[in-house]
Amino acid sequence: MNERLRKLPTYPMEQLAGWKRELEARGQRVFDFGTGDPREPTPAILRRALHDGLADVSQYPPTAGTPALRQAVAGYLRRRFAVEVDADREVLATFGSKECLFHLPMTFVQVPSDKDLVLYGEPAYPVYEIGALFAEAWTYAVPLGVQNGYALDPDLVPAPVLQRAAVVFLNYPHNPTGFTLPDALFRRWVEVREEYGFVLVSDECYVDLHYTGERPKSLLQFGRKGCLAVHSLSKRSGMTGYRSGFVAGDPELIATYRRVRASMGTAPQEFVQAAAALAWTDDAHVVDRVGVFAEKRRILLELCQRRGLRVHGSTAGLYLWVEVPDGVRDVTYAARLREVGILVAPGSFFGKGQERYVRLALVPTADECRAAAAAWPA
Repeated sequence: MNERLRKLPTYPMEQLAGWKRELEARGQRVFDFGTGDPREPTPAILRRALHDGLADVSQYPPTAGTPALRQAVAGYLRRRFAVEVDADREVLATFGSKECLFHLPMTFVQVPSDKDLVLYGEPAYPVYEIGALFAEAWTYAVPLGVQNGYALDPDLVPAPVLQRAAVVFLNYPHNPTGFTLPDALFRRWVEVREEYGFVLVSDECYVDLHYTGERPKSLLQFGRKGCLAVHSLSKRSGMTGYRSGFVAGDPELIATYRRVRASMGTAPQEFVQAAAALAWTDDAHVVDRVGVFAEKRRILLELCQRRGLRVHGSTAGLYLWVEVPDGVRDVTYAARLREVGILVAPGSFFGKGQERYVRLALVPTADECRAAAAAWPA
């Protein structure tokens, strides 16, 4: 076995899936707030586009994405962020965001060298560390917390670490906490990138899920050189199983990554790309989905208020970041909830120092959220 595989801890979502199977095996009704895989149907217009995109002859799909898909992405970036991109040179289709984020360290970290490090904030989506591990890179996890709004600040990172960094990951709206990053820190990261020369990657897969009237920003609004933004249709458009997204930004970086993807033969099926092109063009279905998530969020916020549970951040994205009661650890509280069929992710699944929190994904239906609230232990 590859030695790097031996060093991998159990992937948190696999642990959550195992707990769910245990609950189902004993006949327990399960309220699954664990993995971020929403229950709402994929919009009908996208399912029709998928069906209509099926060709009589199955052939290899274009690795970079069809021209229609890349043009749709360019139109989305223009509408949503007032960012102009060259659809041919600055956009690539991906299998959602996860596989792209996993591959980027292998693409841009040269080991051994004097730039052999991947940097990210912690708690974090585990794939940043996993991708670095497979690239044989070193990692540097910057501790984030409630006290600073989980905001990754380059001025709090030692200069020697920034000097060694080959790839820096931003993730806002933040998973697992739902905090957003102030404009000033986006600008500062672009300045620091220019000084130290690393690849700055912004994981923006939750950028269209927001609930307070303030729309989250894209890194590409602040810089292009050395910058990449990664997006996904999984939560935005209910296409988790379709595996479709894109990466956009610096044309030199895109050209390099395009070579890598062509070598691996990695490309979404063309009928998926047809549905994705429509998804990036249509905004109405996103408004509808966000309305559904907002209602589930409202129900859970009221629950937390009644139970005296503090919710931090959670103004955007698909999750609530909830502080557990005093004197209780995250895994203990999660186990207590499982006794009544409620599945949540312990904060420690996402990094060190998060034992005071659990993450609730806005996954069950609104009616299921109400039923879970009624069953929630005092």
